[in-house]
Amino acid sequence: MCGIVGFTGTRSAAPLLLEGLKRLEYRGYDSAGIAVMGNEGIRVEKVSGKVQKLCEKTGDGAAVPGSTGIGHTRWATHGAPTDTNAHPHLSNDGRYAVVHNGIIENYAALREELTAKGYTFLSETDTEVIVHLLEMYDSGDLKSTVLRAVARLEGSYALGVLCADQPDTLIAVREASPLILGVGVGENYFASDVTALVSYTKNAIYLDDGEFAVLTPAGITVYDCTGRQIEKPVTRVTWDVEAAEKGGYAHFMLKEIMEQPAAVRAAIAPRLRDGEVVLDEFDLDAETLRQFNKIVITACGSAYYAGCAAKYALEALTRIPVEPVLASELRYSDPLIDAHTLLIVISQSGETADTIAAMRECRARGAKALAIVNVVGSTIAKSADWTLYTWAGPEIAVATTKGYTTQLAVLFLLAMSVGRKLGRLDDALYPALLYDILRLPKLIQNAIDLNHGLGALAKKYHRASSLFFIGRNTDWASALEGALKMKEISYIHAESYAAGELKHGTIALIEEGTPVIAVCCNAALEDKTISNIVEVKARGARVLAVAFRGDRKIVAQANDCVFIPPIHTLFTPILAVIPMQLLAYYVAKENGCDIDKPKNLAKSVTVE
Repeated sequence: MCGIVGFTGTRSAAPLLLEGLKRLEYRGYDSAGIAVMGNEGIRVEKVSGKVQKLCEKTGDGAAVPGSTGIGHTRWATHGAPTDTNAHPHLSNDGRYAVVHNGIIENYAALREELTAKGYTFLSETDTEVIVHLLEMYDSGDLKSTVLRAVARLEGSYALGVLCADQPDTLIAVREASPLILGVGVGENYFASDVTALVSYTKNAIYLDDGEFAVLTPAGITVYDCTGRQIEKPVTRVTWDVEAAEKGGYAHFMLKEIMEQPAAVRAAIAPRLRDGEVVLDEFDLDAETLRQFNKIVITACGSAYYAGCAAKYALEALTRIPVEPVLASELRYSDPLIDAHTLLIVISQSGETADTIAAMRECRARGAKALAIVNVVGSTIAKSADWTLYTWAGPEIAVATTKGYTTQLAVLFLLAMSVGRKLGRLDDALYPALLYDILRLPKLIQNAIDLNHGLGALAKKYHRASSLFFIGRNTDWASALEGALKMKEISYIHAESYAAGELKHGTIALIEEGTPVIAVCCNAALEDKTISNIVEVKARGARVLAVAFRGDRKIVAQANDCVFIPPIHTLFTPILAVIPMQLLAYYVAKENGCDIDKPKNLAKSVTVE
């Protein structure tokens, strides 16, 4: 999704803005631009295409002098990705420039009103109404002007405002879209993501909905929606910019796949003490836990599939019914949720718009919300009743890898903790599960080491027009995420099916040479899955199986095999996904795809 940056200080703003935009490229975008306050007013430079094109146009910023400015990477919603539709947008009198993340839902009515009053629109965007509102409400006081303008807006927005009348001042406004302030010495910043700031400062202020800030080189002042000054804590960012660099890998996605052992270790190590799972952030007693008669998991994309995979562990260990529901569906479904429902909300960014809306809907019906997120200070983290952080570190590639596996790790810990407290986790089973949880980082590394040959294997599959992923029970949950990884970065049509459903229609699509990826890591159902492998092979399919190391029954049936080390069935999804991540990566690489920034996709989906 769109990214914004802002800087005010004594240094040249344009190079800093461009560097910040580069660090936001992973969010997904199709145009970019900057506006800088110079001696002759506000100068805007923008392009359709990559930030590098903007760098070339501006001489890496040298051609745009000035020490205060704003920048933007746009993901097209209203209007095509053109130079004209790119941000920043200027007011008709040239005194205001605006960058905006989000969607203005009432822009059509505002545009009609402003056009009738003589304002000229140059773009097709919803954002341009904002800059004309600023001009219309200009009172000579920048803060009050912004307050009056944003009061007219309906929807979601993170705004950066630059005014020629106050050349060293920026205004940053947040409503349902992430915005972070960077606190420096003699200079200050804002951005939609902390990755754009950590090169310059590790001191951050996280704005909440309805808040806005005035930034000058001398300091930052934060206000609520009424204009009353408020105090906000300064948070110290704990990771270095090197964590967001490729570190010698060809792509961020490959780097993040390889980081999964360390990321999962960071997620689980602080929560294992003296042979027990200890969740300090969700330390409910048995009496409180017994009040929940249902668990609903809501999320989008890979986070939703993490919920689907964890359903089996949660139900098996807690004996509480678990229902994973897509957030985009839950928010409109009039859900049967009440005070006896525990809502688990999963989001890597903590800013997923549909997930936020679903959480608010369920909490309004009395549910208690437990958030599982990666980003500290995010909207979901702050809005939930309890929050379990995954501690995955920055994830730059659009296609999540370590974000997904750390979510699973935390969900498995949750299942063990709740099951233990309720007395529903068998005392004989607990030590075996704890042993596997402790070994997860090592087992993930083993899964990576077992599959160094996937680059060569991908050459057999990269020309496919469609791939089918099949599995049963926990394996089907793994197949869902495997198929998503394949289609989102390789652009090959990929679908996941419960293997038992093949005969109910899907097998009609299997023909000579069709690739089928069969996940076979559930020992109790292996013979059933093998029968499905035989079915598709009889119709000409080429089968690639994901199985436990040393499984001769699968080797005898599949055309190709990739392996994972043995682990308890409930925890297999965290290992089974590793070779499928690698397969998707190498297939996309064979096809010359933009692996870290797939077309039409965004890292943080902050609009519906």
